[in-house]
Amino acid sequence: MTTNATTPAPDIAVCIGRFQILHNGHLAMLRRALSLAPRCVVVLGSAFQARTPRNPFTWEERAATIRLALPEADRDRIDFVPTRDYYDQAAWTRAVRQGVEALAGDPRARIVLVGHRKDATSAYLEDFPGWTLDDPGLLGDVHGTGLRDAYFAAAGHALEPALATLVAQVPPATLGFLRSWAELPAYADVAAEWRTLREEKARWAGAPYAPVFVTVDAVIRCAGKVLLIRRGRAPGRGLLAVPGGFLEPRETVYQSALRELAEETGLRLLPEDTAAALRAVHVFDHPDRSQRGRVITHAHYFDLGDRRLPEVAPDDDAAATVWMPVGDIAAHEAEFHDDHFHMLDFFFGLTGEKSEGFRHSAQ
Repeated sequence: MTTNATTPAPDIAVCIGRFQILHNGHLAMLRRALSLAPRCVVVLGSAFQARTPRNPFTWEERAATIRLALPEADRDRIDFVPTRDYYDQAAWTRAVRQGVEALAGDPRARIVLVGHRKDATSAYLEDFPGWTLDDPGLLGDVHGTGLRDAYFAAAGHALEPALATLVAQVPPATLGFLRSWAELPAYADVAAEWRTLREEKARWAGAPYAPVFVTVDAVIRCAGKVLLIRRGRAPGRGLLAVPGGFLEPRETVYQSALRELAEETGLRLLPEDTAAALRAVHVFDHPDRSQRGRVITHAHYFDLGDRRLPEVAPDDDAAATVWMPVGDIAAHEAEFHDDHFHMLDFFFGLTGEKSEGFRHSAQ
């Protein structure tokens, strides 16, 4: 961004990121934003999710870490907009814009978006017409993935040597936060998930191409409730999920969806009843939807009407089965595996965000 004597200064500078883990590159971007405007709004992505190796910290924890990393005089100049991953670019952009403009409080506020066009993941910078874009360039060659790998690899070993390797890459306040957070039970749980995912990805390390997995899911609605499971294995052990699994070589996606449903919940319907209950099939293929990597799923939505709830029992990958009222799902958003909350949002409109996709007529 270039300015001169006739260019009005911005009222608000906006920074968008996940800040998992907050590092010196992030801090330089925040300082740049604070130098451009009297107020800075930080959009914290991947909010309201279950803890995972990619997103281990809640948005509140990240906001506190950012405040502590800044000089005390700047802490009152910064506000936060926690934003969920909608896996729908248009919905996410609307949420970001609405959150920032609500904090601005003035539709005429001059807004500058601070960010670097580093690769395809930075395409969102072009999605806010009316906001000035300030690209400060690369502010340090630090990557959150490597920082998280070093942090979680230290679980069960000596933490301090691992933190010592991060001294030159993260603010002192971040080191203090990581040291304290490692005392929480969540550290061991997320580190165990990290190890499982590392081992799984290592099995594909020799493949000539990055693997793309195909899965299926069964969204079952009956009497105003949705059938869910608690996952019994990593990744996502203990989290809520839609029944589903991997496509078998000699099955159609429809056949696989019914097989996985039966294996995980014991729910079996007559073929004619199943066919009559099918309302929609939708492909969820966002590149970041799964911790495993590139996973494309085919979600089959069945509405069984207002009949008595079928008996179900957990088996296979499921530790428990749950018939959850549709109206209660939103309150459990942070308990869902991968993008499964957003799959249900697609079919039932849980967040109130309009989508061009399917919507059930009875909310």
